[in-house]
Amino acid sequence: MPKPLRKALPEPTPETKPFWDAAARGELRIQRCVTTGKFFFYPRPCSPYVFDGEVEWVTVSGDATLYSYNINHRPAPGFQDEAPYAIAVVELAEGPRMMTNIAGIENTPENLILDMPLKVRFQERDGIVVPVFVPAEVAT
Repeated sequence: MPKPLRKALPEPTPETKPFWDAAARGELRIQRCVTTGKFFFYPRPCSPYVFDGEVEWVTVSGDATLYSYNINHRPAPGFQDEAPYAIAVVELAEGPRMMTNIAGIENTPENLILDMPLKVRFQERDGIVVPVFVPAEVAT
């Protein structure tokens, strides 16, 4: 008998562990270059702005805007109940962009308006907490 499909979940690495630990506490933390003060995402061991530059973890506002999205109508393995869903890129108020999902509304082109204000929320998925974004008007 075939094994049941499992949801694809992130596996924290030494570089990403502070991000996932913060998410479990309900915080959105990203890195900032100590030398330039510029924020960046995805987590890495040194700054992308300064050769071998030092980085620090900072809790950010959780405010974002919808930069881009694709509505996937085929469920991902382990997500049979969750299609259609948006695979979205949001631009954080602090500047970096990150890939995520949009929650709190039906994922249709009529509802997913580019540049719409978003707020971070956190969802538990099989033992790991992931950041998702909801429209700011839904977040209140």
